[in-house]
Amino acid sequence: MIILAAFKIAFTGLRRNLLRSLLTMLGIIFGVAAVIAVVSLGNGAKAQVEKQISTLGQNVVMVMSGAASRGGFRMAFGTSGTLTLGDFDSIRKEVEGVAGVSPEVRSFAQVAVGNQNANPQIMGVGSDYADIRTWRFASGDNFTEADVRNANKVALIGKTTATQLFGGEDPVGQVLRIKNAPFRIVGLLSPKGVNMMGSDQDDVVLVPYTSAMKRLTGDTTFRSLLVQAVEPTLLTSVQAQITELLRQRHRIQPGRDDDFLVRTQQEISEFATETSRVLTLLLGGVAGVSLVVGGIGIMNIMLVSVTERTREIGLRLAVGARGRDILLQFLIEALTLSVVGGLLGIGLGWWASDWLSGMMQSPTLIAANSVALAFGSAAMIGIVFGFFPAMKASQLDPIEALRYE
Repeated sequence: MIILAAFKIAFTGLRRNLLRSLLTMLGIIFGVAAVIAVVSLGNGAKAQVEKQISTLGQNVVMVMSGAASRGGFRMAFGTSGTLTLGDFDSIRKEVEGVAGVSPEVRSFAQVAVGNQNANPQIMGVGSDYADIRTWRFASGDNFTEADVRNANKVALIGKTTATQLFGGEDPVGQVLRIKNAPFRIVGLLSPKGVNMMGSDQDDVVLVPYTSAMKRLTGDTTFRSLLVQAVEPTLLTSVQAQITELLRQRHRIQPGRDDDFLVRTQQEISEFATETSRVLTLLLGGVAGVSLVVGGIGIMNIMLVSVTERTREIGLRLAVGARGRDILLQFLIEALTLSVVGGLLGIGLGWWASDWLSGMMQSPTLIAANSVALAFGSAAMIGIVFGFFPAMKASQLDPIEALRYE
């Protein structure tokens, strides 16, 4: 009952000095709103990256060839073709826990159908590629292993490219020309959207890697391989086996650097989200400073309140109130200021998240833990910064307080 009465007195005091109370709560309101908005932007960016990473497929291990050196500068992995057809066959036959393997031969070329043309990415891949990337078919079906062995001129077409060349017509069974070579379309791929680099994954034509190397690019090595593990728990084992196998095949001596790079899908996801996580923590910390400023404002106004209500405090002490009762009363008043400010900040933060999402064209994701963290921090700040004024009030001498003018 004493606590309920203290809350009632606290709310009465807030209403009596409404403008001063609102100004005192501004630091808490904006601090809570800023924390929620910043964290929701970070969570949205992380979720978007994870969604884009998932378009790579399931349980994927990426093997990239070595880094080329030009003019004394070392370029990125995948710029030098150090992966051979023998490497591909060895991984497929010797590595345990592998569900599928596919090379990737990349190029860009003009494709044409009648008087329509486009410039999609041309990718030479294996028959396992669609399964590895969990790429479904809107119509038609995948090319076969026999098509790969015989370097048949067959193709799978992405939604964007199909729309550019055929409009709304089903392209399956149609023929398109790639560098003047006719390829028969056997499957229309379902849309995947953009990847984490912002490229349209549906602006693509997939052909057997043998056809690409023989008829389009002239390559004899691969820049990258996609490997799918049977289950997520085998990713690390598959990665280690591939690394050991390729070091043996490439005759890399102990202590020498690899001329290839092996990364799991989980590592790629963690690397991609690390930057956004660090930035979110940094901006969240800056926003949290507003909460500390709000706490200083609460302490300041509570000290003023103690001074203004010195005679009231003395009267309560004189009629039997104990020091801890006065301490509790002022702590509850400070807590009320911070809690009300926290609730208003949650509403403002929710609105700010939606506004920032529309303005920045970036998704936001408001997590319950970020709301709870911001609100809990606001309440804790109210208690911490309200304790000194409350302690000062509880230690007043009742006789001196009653004589205070």
